[in-house]
Amino acid sequence: MENHQKNNLLHGITLQKILEDLVDFYGFDTLSELIKIKCFTDNPSVKSSLTFLRKTDWARTKVENLYIKTLPKLTKY
Repeated sequence: MENHQKNNLLHGITLQKILEDLVDFYGFDTLSELIKIKCFTDNPSVKSSLTFLRKTDWARTKVENLYIKTLPKLTKY
């Protein structure tokens, strides 16, 4: 189990941190184009998006995957 966490890029990073980093980097407009979910298009906020993402596994997975793909750009940002 310990080895699994060592290879997990998201270990120790909260969903709130992931979402805030993506919103800071892309903004909700671009984020809603990259991931087509209603919480990013209709009156978006970090708080309402977190509520939705915590309840919806498939959407959370999409956000986490985008974060992993964006991570190299975020470190330069």
